[in-house]
Amino acid sequence: MIKHFRLLIVLTLLVGVLVVTASPVAKAQDRVKIIWFCCLGSGDNPQQQETQLRVVDEFNASQDEIELEIQITVFADADDAFSTLVGAGNAPDVVGPVGFGGSNRFAGQWLDLEPYIEASGMDLATIPENLVESYRTLGEGLTGIPFAIFPGVLFYNVDLFDEAGLNYPPSVAGDPYIMPDGTEVPWDYNTVTEIAKILTVDANGNDATSPDFDPTQIVQWGWVDQYGTLRSEFHTFGANYVVDENGQVHIWDNWRARAQWMWDGVWTHHFIPTNSELNSDLLAGNAFNSGRVGMARTMAWYTCCMNDLTATDTSFDIAVQPAYEGTIYAPIDLDTFRIHKDSKHPEEAFKVLQYLLGEAAGDLLNVYGAFPVRTELQEGWLQAKAEQYPSVTHWEVIPNSAALAPNPHHEEWYPNYNEGQDRFDEFRVLLFSDDGGSMDVNAELDRLESDLQAIVDAGG
Repeated sequence: MIKHFRLLIVLTLLVGVLVVTASPVAKAQDRVKIIWFCCLGSGDNPQQQETQLRVVDEFNASQDEIELEIQITVFADADDAFSTLVGAGNAPDVVGPVGFGGSNRFAGQWLDLEPYIEASGMDLATIPENLVESYRTLGEGLTGIPFAIFPGVLFYNVDLFDEAGLNYPPSVAGDPYIMPDGTEVPWDYNTVTEIAKILTVDANGNDATSPDFDPTQIVQWGWVDQYGTLRSEFHTFGANYVVDENGQVHIWDNWRARAQWMWDGVWTHHFIPTNSELNSDLLAGNAFNSGRVGMARTMAWYTCCMNDLTATDTSFDIAVQPAYEGTIYAPIDLDTFRIHKDSKHPEEAFKVLQYLLGEAAGDLLNVYGAFPVRTELQEGWLQAKAEQYPSVTHWEVIPNSAALAPNPHHEEWYPNYNEGQDRFDEFRVLLFSDDGGSMDVNAELDRLESDLQAIVDAGG
């Protein structure tokens, strides 16, 4: 039991799932009850629960119109619990925090917020338009408002760049990269290929540009899409819908170009580790954290996972992602709160949503470890990270990269989404597997496209 708040914590068993329910300080009989359901995403660890319960208590004490109650179900059981509630006609009102992946498991169940935004006069002008549009779903409207954002950036190992005699990647979108001979070249994936080969080194100290380089004895790599997914990787070469308005699946030419660039990086130039190399003792599944990778493209949430670098006093910094054909496409991860379309009290649920995204945002973002979309909250987050990682000199890359996020989102929904995502994963596993060197990339992409069409048709 949490002792710090005037809350009654009731542990109940709901269809075999442990649920924590926070009852408010006082109940007025004419209050409208709004249920906040957690945790299809983050929110179930003890510290997060404590903060969320306090947020509920403070909201209920601040007004007498709404009685807010939170149901906290551990993440592993949340999908089943949520499905049971909805199936029984007891859909919760507010749901979150949840990302696109968690939301997509319940596609078609989210309320269009546009009428409530307009009626309330809520101002979204301070939020980058591309992020707002990420939540606009075909046929459903605007089903979310940006809250916690994790912009796509490039982490680079300063020590490895210094050792190789390489200049650092640019921190400003549009700036060129300066090669060792002083020439300026575009900061794009062609340039990455060249410097990633220099950063890739075998056990004898030969880099991947040397005729003596031994690809069977690599001890340092130039590039990794840290914890990448195929769709986020595809979107670095330009975003598009998997399924068009006519129900036709497309593996677009720019996505094919990204797949070929990845294959070349793994099997021709050897600057991207295979799955076997990723899971070796050298990289241990967390490649950039090992100190043996020069560059890692990922999202800003990766600041969670670099303890080994700091423990060894390894210096790293942040740069903008490289461009493809003159444009930087930086996929972004997004978490927010949504309202279920079957909420019996959507207007009151929207008022709770405004509170969570507004007055309560600072406390919630802090305990979720999330970067705020609201600019007035960003400085505190950046200062805390600067203290945690003193080698980073370009924290401004994180907020600036939010404007580089492409639409549609790389986790955009389509029919039979979960099965389709599994099929995307199968392609990626094959490319990085020990058999990936013999694959015909375009033939496998054709097969992926065909299989996805069958999956989409079956789910339509």
